[in-house]
Amino acid sequence: MTGYSQLEDMMSLYEKIVAGEEKIALVGLGYVGMPIAVAFARKVKVIGFDLNAAKIDLYKKGIDPTNEVGNDVIKNTTVEFTADPAKLKEAKFHIVAVPTPVNDDHTPDLTPVEGASRILGQNITKGSIVVFESTVYPGVTEDICVPIIEKESGLKCGVDFKIGYSPERINPGDKVHRLETITKIVSGMDAETLEEVANVYQLVVEAGVHRAESIKVAEAAKVIENSQRDINIAFMNELSIIFHKMGIDTKSVLEAAGTKWNFLKFFPGLVGGHCIGVDPYYLTYKAEQLGYHSQIILSGRRINDDMGKYVAESVVKKLIAADLAVRNAKVAILGFTFKENCPDTRNTKVIDIYNELKEYGITPMVVDTTADADEAKRLYGIEFASMSDIKNMDAVIVAVAHDEFLKISKSDIDGFFNPANKIKVFADIKGLYNKNDFAATDYIYWRL
Repeated sequence: MTGYSQLEDMMSLYEKIVAGEEKIALVGLGYVGMPIAVAFARKVKVIGFDLNAAKIDLYKKGIDPTNEVGNDVIKNTTVEFTADPAKLKEAKFHIVAVPTPVNDDHTPDLTPVEGASRILGQNITKGSIVVFESTVYPGVTEDICVPIIEKESGLKCGVDFKIGYSPERINPGDKVHRLETITKIVSGMDAETLEEVANVYQLVVEAGVHRAESIKVAEAAKVIENSQRDINIAFMNELSIIFHKMGIDTKSVLEAAGTKWNFLKFFPGLVGGHCIGVDPYYLTYKAEQLGYHSQIILSGRRINDDMGKYVAESVVKKLIAADLAVRNAKVAILGFTFKENCPDTRNTKVIDIYNELKEYGITPMVVDTTADADEAKRLYGIEFASMSDIKNMDAVIVAVAHDEFLKISKSDIDGFFNPANKIKVFADIKGLYNKNDFAATDYIYWRL
């Protein structure tokens, strides 16, 4: 137990946290970090740190911009929200939950995790444990983050502080699969750290923990979870393209095939967000550094990255089939977020539909009351219209499966279109509606 004679016994850190003598700090309070902070605050003392002072102000006012836990929970939580890095000195157990995006060339952008490591290094105290939750390729925690913390702090990893990794599995917008109900992978640089990390997470994770044999194993487990999902969705998207050429309805095929006990129930769709569309690139980047060029993973990525363009082209073809002018056609897109029932528009693939339609001289109207309107305007320059603005349309695209869209009736949809048009073009990307309701000759109904 090297270094423990000069320090407080680190095996007691968990007990000290439970006793209220030490605090947990969350670094990064987005869709992942904030729910973790709130969950821990029900049991122990928690500092919630984020560099975004505006976000911290919202939390302090009892407003949850993520909609992950709701305003009432934020109002009543005991999390000490702060944008002051110096407050991190008050904590001994640090959880880093910052995003790990990719650059335009699909290489990993480690800027946020490096920045968080720098801030931690400047404020860490002896006897601390730092656990990273951000999705990375195997080796980032030990080879990139640790040296930054050591350089900034002057402390030695393994002697003055310990390191662990526990990949986030929170599913934004999902009220069923939450932090508490998903088995948590935990890892540590040594056996003692692993037990500390496991014990701390078991305070809030009712589903229990899985102790990975090393930090690299835990990093790899996380990055392949979403890569597997990405590949399966890519297969469904490819099937959709093939079946459309055959004049076969993909959803009907999947419903039939799904009656077999071991058929995996994946569906075609747009793959955006911060995980499924990003994580595979972390894995393939590291593989290429080691001399291996991915074949299956990158093929799946190419298919999924092109689906927005494919949807837009399909809608344009349907407009032509309906004998409607393409240039300046009136088109409405319902839904703009990267997934249903979540306000986050970052990394949305709906923007690909929007941009591709603009290439054809169409400026679509976008409606999404669930989405963060300020974020959409800031990131994409798009101002949302309201549902009441959808009228006299040539085509309507339902792009996101928000619960609110499920309430739209067939007569509501009829009212969206220009009554002068003989044929209405309706693209139901996720297959939310019964296609038989649109079987009349005045509709061209299309779905992936």
